[in-house]
Amino acid sequence: MQVLGPQPGPQTDFLASTADIVIYGGAAGGGKSYALLLEPLRHKDNENFAAVVFRRTSPQLTNPGGLWDEASKMFPQTGGEPLTSAMEWKWQDGMKVAFRHMEHEKNKHDWQGAQVPLFLFDEVTHFTETQFVYMMSRNRSASGVPGYMRGTCNPDPDSWVRRWIDWWIKGEDYPEDEQGFPIPERIGVIRYFVRINEEMIWASSREELINKYQAPGAGIEDQVLPKSFTFIPATIYDNQILLKNDPSYLASLKAMNRVDRERLLGGNWDVKPEAGSYYQRSWMRKVKSLHPSSVFVRFWDRAASEPSEVYPDPDWTVGLLMARQPSGVEPQYVVCDVVRDRQKAAGVRKMILETAEKDSRDGRRGRIVIEQEPGASGLADAQDIIGKLSKAGFESRRRRPTGQKKDRYMPYSASCENGEVGYLVRQWNEAYHKENENCAFDDKTKDDQCDASSGAFKELNGDDVIEEFEMDLDFGKQENHWAQSQ
Repeated sequence: MQVLGPQPGPQTDFLASTADIVIYGGAAGGGKSYALLLEPLRHKDNENFAAVVFRRTSPQLTNPGGLWDEASKMFPQTGGEPLTSAMEWKWQDGMKVAFRHMEHEKNKHDWQGAQVPLFLFDEVTHFTETQFVYMMSRNRSASGVPGYMRGTCNPDPDSWVRRWIDWWIKGEDYPEDEQGFPIPERIGVIRYFVRINEEMIWASSREELINKYQAPGAGIEDQVLPKSFTFIPATIYDNQILLKNDPSYLASLKAMNRVDRERLLGGNWDVKPEAGSYYQRSWMRKVKSLHPSSVFVRFWDRAASEPSEVYPDPDWTVGLLMARQPSGVEPQYVVCDVVRDRQKAAGVRKMILETAEKDSRDGRRGRIVIEQEPGASGLADAQDIIGKLSKAGFESRRRRPTGQKKDRYMPYSASCENGEVGYLVRQWNEAYHKENENCAFDDKTKDDQCDASSGAFKELNGDDVIEEFEMDLDFGKQENHWAQSQ
């Protein structure tokens, strides 16, 4: 049986803090979710106490290894009984803990009139500031325990949380290589704030704020009521249990690209991607020839528009050929060819078939992967292309991407930075390097070659997150099969 309790250090400090609001974490692997679920257990015998655990979306609560799974290991040891259909836990003659999501901004109004003694936000940076502030108004208690809130997070320099914890973070008055990291002597120090006209006003004591902003003789409706707040950072090095049980996780963090490594391993709140943060051509190794036992994948990121007066710079259809060389041959992955064009749907189909035939003639025949666009039309279109390729004798499949583009690109980026990826010297090189170096995964920069790179890399690594479909299923059954797989 697991022994429940915090580890010495940040976890203990987090659970011991008396602040109304505590933000905990600031790096990956610091034991944030575990500490968050420990917090309500101190009130398990209080029948008037209730807590709500929030994630931004429902799947984030129920994913394997997520909060609900972790609670299922911890809560029964203290007498908790699950009400799975309601996503709640109940202790006999004691408290209740509910697991909820707040995906949309309007969902905060679902809590109008609620009185909840404890709100727990896992990955609080995923929520909006207005959602968090609104829930402060619902943070009331008739349990004998004053209402309080706790949040965990990883660093996000663009989040409202970064503004709230600014006093605890090294700024421009520190050396550049120290900026963005916590100030050791301020960790866990409690400060106080009030919000006036949506602005956060901070002070070192309640009295300072009351004396400055509360008029003499003010009635109860005009009283200034400061909230106490603190920030307690933690990193994987504070989680000795994780380091012992899964030392490979530290290796995974070290293998990330520089930006994510500084955020998630080092706990830097200010580092941001710049041009070349995710890709630099200097990381890539020039390759003259491929091992004859190499395995090939041609991944197609499709578009179906030609330049026009209305849309002069549409997305490109990109077909990227990547090889994985046998174990022990360096680099392990090689970008062999990139073809791209901007054509309508019929032209795209023709280009895919002609490229498959050329790959076969060149001795680089391999699996062809078609990215499937969302919706029924995307399914039908991908199925049509797969059918034509199969009829011509080519191995092919379709894949429906999940998650954010940048997140899908990160494994490829890390392998490039680690010197595991090379390229054949060809005419397409300059355009490929330039797009990857400049891509910011926003609406301002092109990312078609980036998407094709991450898609081919994922396919060569045998990632099975995205469902395959059998060709003998009819259209309706395929749609149903996809829905069930999610």
